Amino acid sequence: MDLLPSSDQLELAGAASEFFAEQLPVGTIRERRNEPTAISDKIWSAGAQLGLLGLSAPEDLGGSGRELDEEVLLFRELGRGLVPGPFLASVLGARVAALAGQPDLARSIIAGDAPVGLAERRADGTGGPGGKDGTGGPGGKDGAGGQDGQDGADGADGMTLSGRFDLFDAAGARYLLVVDGHAACLVETAGIVEMSPVQCIDPGTRLASARADGVRVLCRVTAGQDPIRLRGLVLAAGMLVGLAEAVRDQAVEHARTREQFGRPIGVNQAIKHACADMAVAAEAALSQTLFAAIGLRSAHRDAEFQVLAAKVVAGRAALDGAAANIQIHGGMGYTYEHDAHLFLKRAHVFHELLGRSTDHLGRLLVQGAAQ
Repeated sequence: MDLLPSSDQLELAGAASEFFAEQLPVGTIRERRNEPTAISDKIWSAGAQLGLLGLSAPEDLGGSGRELDEEVLLFRELGRGLVPGPFLASVLGARVAALAGQPDLARSIIAGDAPVGLAERRADGTGGPGGKDGTGGPGGKDGAGGQDGQDGADGADGMTLSGRFDLFDAAGARYLLVVDGHAACLVETAGIVEMSPVQCIDPGTRLASARADGVRVLCRVTAGQDPIRLRGLVLAAGMLVGLAEAVRDQAVEHARTREQFGRPIGVNQAIKHACADMAVAAEAALSQTLFAAIGLRSAHRDAEFQVLAAKVVAGRAALDGAAANIQIHGGMGYTYEHDAHLFLKRAHVFHELLGRSTDHLGRLLVQGAAQ
């Protein structure tokens, strides 16, 4: 299996990288740290016009019809450029709407007219889009199927969402995506009550707590129909890969140009070994994530194992690399004015997104050997 990106894929990633560097430089995070949203409506619409929200969506819905591994390369650039905004939830939300038989909703999301935030149910939350009484998980009262327990993508009639949730980048979002191992669904943000902003360690991410009380589910897709959660995990891993590569490059550049006693600090073993470890970890994370994307795209029997492994490996590469980058930069790496801390904070957020890393490790232990 060839895991190296083709020239066409590299060209696509390069175009996205140029857009992010020009329209969303890292400094934007500081400039908008007190704004309700981390990304302006103008830039969000421009990104949608570039095709960032519909790369893998069918062409008749305004997408490009690309494969999952190509979408991973896009999310890698999102991580590398520390790009803020609800890209992950919007891309997944458009897929849910398309598969659930709501093409107009999917087109609206892909066009950038209806941003989607992510809602994760708290451990003490009750209920979910499981039935008319709001009990059960997103798959139904028994965790599988629609209102009557039948497996279907459009079985959202009469289903409601209840419980307490943590919201990610939901400020300004018209819809919320709720995802777990059984199903994924979309609800209108307007139906959520008691929404309170929560300060996030990452100034480029907007957090909030909220409660849903019988909010109507607009559309729903079960895990048997499409593994939305696994798809989200591999895209999040792609962003973590980009973060790991970005801090690796920052550290290497600083080690090459920063001099002490007339020599670059990179000649010291403590520095060069740390940079080498970052490079190895980032490369391993990229390879595992692309392998997971191809396995999931091909519906391989160990796809879940590979996806969970990608999320864990990429998460550790991003966290450890970002911490090492700060250390290599010395005193300046600890200042607010330097970008190094922003990468570490974003890595922490995405490392815990769509489930804690300990949960993923637990799932890996029961998966058995990779096939």
